[in-house]
Amino acid sequence: MSISIFENFEAKLRAESKSIVFTEGTDERILSAASRLLAGKTLRVILLGNPEAVNKAAAEGGFDITGAEILDPAAYEGFDEMVAKMVELRKGKMTEEQCRAALSKSNYFGTMLVKMGKADCLLGGATYSTADTVRPALQLIKCKPGIKSVSSCFILMRGNESIAMGDCAINIDPSEDEIVESTVETAHTAEIFGIDPRVALLSYSTKGSGKGETVDKMRNATIRVQEAHPELKVDGELQFDAAVAPEVGQLKAPGSAVAGYANTFIFPNINAGNIGYKIAQRLGGFEAYGPILQGLNAPINDLSRGCNAEEVYKMALITAALI
Repeated sequence: MSISIFENFEAKLRAESKSIVFTEGTDERILSAASRLLAGKTLRVILLGNPEAVNKAAAEGGFDITGAEILDPAAYEGFDEMVAKMVELRKGKMTEEQCRAALSKSNYFGTMLVKMGKADCLLGGATYSTADTVRPALQLIKCKPGIKSVSSCFILMRGNESIAMGDCAINIDPSEDEIVESTVETAHTAEIFGIDPRVALLSYSTKGSGKGETVDKMRNATIRVQEAHPELKVDGELQFDAAVAPEVGQLKAPGSAVAGYANTFIFPNINAGNIGYKIAQRLGGFEAYGPILQGLNAPINDLSRGCNAEEVYKMALITAALI
């Protein structure tokens, strides 16, 4: 693959004129990524924060953010309209006073910009926690029709090899219903990254070799996805070696289109998922991108607080490519 997936994203986005809002406009990593996006005419950029503080931070870091729109929640002309819209969306769960206080914070303010069509997508979390990025999205953007839960996946890349892993960051102990939804959503995310998904629902058991509640959960979820989405290549429950090693997979699940050849992995809980993707990253030499949030009405993504500027740039491309 001579052209990387990120070069494909850049070309696609240059042709589409989409906008991204960054919730932490004074952060050096955000400013670095923003300057690259602006220089490449890849995305329109909205930075949140006090304009003087944002411009000062950019000048000190040597970042050219000419062309960026800088919005300060404290001085936003449409603030009252935004408050009224949030009160309506929260339907009695938050008072006007509470909405006004929430919208003074950039995570809520930025999410409402997306909700009101002022921005196409949002990337936050350089200094916020995952919960502080996800909570406003759940309350204001909400799930896509037919979807009841938000999930996440990581895309891992090593050379020309790409794999997807979910859910490694959001649902601590997902129900069978949540596994079904995250399986389908992760397969669709994989497709955006040029992966032809062969999805393995993972377990410590392969086709009944072990017993337990999580085994039943993964087996039942597999059957439900297969019935509802016959177009997807999905199999489970599979141990990891049965999922990736052809000699093991075809011995334990003969004739399976997935066993031994999986490239998209669904974990039974966050413990397994988080540990699994970090083993691949740290010992397997994969670059990990995510968590990519799935199931929302608009792309809202979370950064690791330990991220660097390159990761911010690539996550911005990923987020906008999900539109």
